[in-house]
Amino acid sequence: MNTIKQISLVPGLVALLSLGACTRGASNQTTAITTVTPPPTQTLKVVPRPQKILDLMKQRGEQDEAKPVLKVISPAGGSVIKGSTVAVRLSLSGDLKGYQPHKDPATGSGNHIHVILDNQPYEAYYELDQPFELRNVVDGKHTLRVFPSRPWHESYKNDGAFQVVTFTVQGGGDAAKPTTTNNGQKVADNQSQPPREGKEVAASTAGDVEPIKPLLTYSRPKGEYKGEDADPIMIDFWLSNAKLKGDGGELRVRYIIDDDEPQLLDKWEPIWLAGWLSGKHTVRLELLNKDGWPLANGSYNVTTREITVVK
Repeated sequence: MNTIKQISLVPGLVALLSLGACTRGASNQTTAITTVTPPPTQTLKVVPRPQKILDLMKQRGEQDEAKPVLKVISPAGGSVIKGSTVAVRLSLSGDLKGYQPHKDPATGSGNHIHVILDNQPYEAYYELDQPFELRNVVDGKHTLRVFPSRPWHESYKNDGAFQVVTFTVQGGGDAAKPTTTNNGQKVADNQSQPPREGKEVAASTAGDVEPIKPLLTYSRPKGEYKGEDADPIMIDFWLSNAKLKGDGGELRVRYIIDDDEPQLLDKWEPIWLAGWLSGKHTVRLELLNKDGWPLANGSYNVTTREITVVK
């Protein structure tokens, strides 16, 4: 009888030992908690003209009250250019009040002319007495736009400052290579074949422009912004043959940064936006009619640029 009782106790003892082992194992476990920091959110806001620009304006005296007038001597409007090189020649007149394009060797900046081929980003022209060429311009009809600018790239907006001409190139350059200036600065990304993966790249031409119709010319921002230039950043444009709502007209300019909510401009003047995060950003400018729809003029009144902010 005693042997049988001892055997019958074994299953219970095994169960108790197993329960104890489980309990000890559970008490030794720790719960890992991972804290994920959400990515920073970019919140842009319009701020006043930066103090460093106000200080520079004081140093410049009357220059910012000037009314420079440009004239395109070459290429002539409606001309046909044989070959892939287009010489750009401009004359400057008007009430200049000391305004002259020139790059300061010490600072690398100065008054200059914004030269835009088709709807590509501008290239700065500093010395009007020196040659300025567009090289490897492809076959077809092209548009050239020019207007004077300050050292911080804010455009002059007086009558006569902006000029636009169209011309045609025959026997042009290699569409697989970019159009450059004679100094090697890229003016246009030409594409002989459409890019893969469905990416859209602006063509070297952007359709026919009607010079008498409302025309929005994107100027800034452009390129890469570093250090103190990275915040705030200026948005500036040229408006032809039209007035915005706040200036007594009917039109509006809409800007969209990345995927943010669209914002409207009712005055033709530059704005400065603060709050940029480091990285690549897209800036889109659109000219809208009184009903809020983009106005067509070639493909120029809706323009998107990519910029890089480094902080």
